[in-house]
Amino acid sequence: MPIERDTLPQLIDKGATEFESRLPGVLARVRNSMVGVLNRVVAGALSTLYKYAEYLNDQVWPDRAAPEFLPLHGARWGTPQLPANAATGTAGFAGINGSVIALGTVVQRSDAVQYATTAEGAIAAGVASIPVEAVEPGQLGNAVIGTALTLISPIAGVNAVASAQTALAGGADLEAIEPWRARILSRIRKPPQGGADYDYEGWALEVPGVTRAWVYPGEQGAGTVVVRFVRDDDASIIPDAGEVAAVQTAIDAVRPVTATTYVVAPIATPQNYTIQLLPDTAAIRAAVEAELLALYRRAGKPGGTMLISQEREAISVAAGETDHVLTVPAANQAHTTGQLPMLGVITWV
Repeated sequence: MPIERDTLPQLIDKGATEFESRLPGVLARVRNSMVGVLNRVVAGALSTLYKYAEYLNDQVWPDRAAPEFLPLHGARWGTPQLPANAATGTAGFAGINGSVIALGTVVQRSDAVQYATTAEGAIAAGVASIPVEAVEPGQLGNAVIGTALTLISPIAGVNAVASAQTALAGGADLEAIEPWRARILSRIRKPPQGGADYDYEGWALEVPGVTRAWVYPGEQGAGTVVVRFVRDDDASIIPDAGEVAAVQTAIDAVRPVTATTYVVAPIATPQNYTIQLLPDTAAIRAAVEAELLALYRRAGKPGGTMLISQEREAISVAAGETDHVLTVPAANQAHTTGQLPMLGVITWV
């Protein structure tokens, strides 16, 4: 059983008892006596040592370790923190045929996020499609198709403004501490089995930006494994084709050679709500929406069922909510293969 250390008052009391037993007549319990002062100094030092010993003991366990000790646990279990990843995609340049866009040419968005070309290209038939990569890694580099990209330095024969021909995707921030901790604990609790279902989940989660993954053995027949995943920190949690391809490549590099693996994006299936709140304020509405979003992240999975009882509970635990009436949905919501339940539009009545 765990050892219960003495509190500071208990240490002071025990110290006073020790002094009194060895030096009869001393005033060990009087604050301004010499022995009383010494007793409190010693008790404070012991309390600090005990706290430090507790701190060191916590660092042995990855579920309690401070962030600065997690790299040791990650290294021990082969689960390092996922680095930030740069967004990539294709930019379209227009201009005079034959004009060259050099490798490393920098363009930037209106918010000053910059991208550099990763290959040389030349204008042909008025346009050139050239791969680009965000200069700084991170989620901020992600952008939708058609995003305007302006040349930092003019190039003769090339229009000053280019555009994203594909989504600039795949950008991810440095893995946060708690998701990293969860991966370390999962590695400990579920040792690799050379192709168990949770192995595929772990392989998907090792790709920067992937936050949740689900595995469906045999969905496409014997010997097949279907993997679906989302990127909760992106503007759209549903991955695009490039992000799906990145996870497919990562899993193909480590999966058993006998398995046929399909990595696919889930099908977004939003559920609208109609809610009457009491009291009805902007702050309580925001709290309800936050609780429902947390429920969908916690319980939503492709092909799963969202329980009306859990949805009512999520609304009830929102800060400030006293009572509510939920009219839509009115029952559990079942989903078919690949459908991922998501929070839709909330109508407040």
